[in-house]
Amino acid sequence: MRVLLTGANGLLGHNIVLRLLQQGHEVNAIVRKAESLCVKDDRLNVFEGSFLKHSDLLKAAEGCEAVIHAAATTNMSLLHYSDFEKVIVYGSQNVIDVCNEVGIKNIVYISSANTIGYGIAERLATESEPMQAPFTESFYARAKKNAEELFVNQSQHAENHVIIVNPTFMLGAYDTKPSSGAMLLAAHRRFVAFATKGGKNFVHVGDVAQAAVNALTMGLNGERYIAGGNNLSISQLYELQKMVSGYPKHVIVLPVFLAKCAGALGDLLRKCHLSVSFSTVNIRQLYVREYYSSQKAVQQLQMPQTPVKEAISDSLKWFVSTGKIRTTKKLSNR
Repeated sequence: MRVLLTGANGLLGHNIVLRLLQQGHEVNAIVRKAESLCVKDDRLNVFEGSFLKHSDLLKAAEGCEAVIHAAATTNMSLLHYSDFEKVIVYGSQNVIDVCNEVGIKNIVYISSANTIGYGIAERLATESEPMQAPFTESFYARAKKNAEELFVNQSQHAENHVIIVNPTFMLGAYDTKPSSGAMLLAAHRRFVAFATKGGKNFVHVGDVAQAAVNALTMGLNGERYIAGGNNLSISQLYELQKMVSGYPKHVIVLPVFLAKCAGALGDLLRKCHLSVSFSTVNIRQLYVREYYSSQKAVQQLQMPQTPVKEAISDSLKWFVSTGKIRTTKKLSNR
């Protein structure tokens, strides 16, 4: 199968490329710059352009039988909802328009777990949970939710197979920016690591990539699937990082009032049209326990469940290989 992939140069995108090639597929990847891709293969066809531009995407879609739409913006310093809407919502509509034009009926959309209400350790959230605050106030999450609705509508067309994958917090290799791995970089080889009282569902990016590839032929049309792994507090994540890296680390949980002050400062700076990533909404997200169940994806998409320690190890090894961190110890995932 030839698969059109957007967002191929990101953390998840690189891993999807690898899984597609491993399973014998041919990949048409559309990226702004070909050199942003770390993977080279005769079955990987790179198209330079923007998935937001209809003519560019149409050219990349030629001969494809399926689409995995993973491109988005996660830049939390953007000041307006319209900044996210342009890329996430209008970009998704462009993908759908091109699919309709060339006759592609097999679509996998990569959304976010933030469009689904979170749970607690005693009651994990499933796909049926409605979106909750503070994510209802997040420009990114709102745009993802609105884009989901476009794909749900697309699933109503006859013979279409449209699956929505909702990843949690991904860690692993090929974090080129870096994106989520920045959390690990911030604490690497530091004797003190600062954490909030919140928690997340952490997942190996390779598991999400496998779920996305499997969704091309598995899953129920129009359904959402939480692609997650282990539910941990931020403190627990840093304790695991300490075990993997072999460096001593003392985790300090920040008082809520300090975080609130930082959020208020961010709000003020943003009102002055200064692009900063911290705000009251973003800070509040750090104090939420985003705990989810991925049983639906495990059962229906045959999603693997790799231990978080291995995801941390793979992430740190990638940063070592790219020179972003130095280490004199052998990283462990045991």
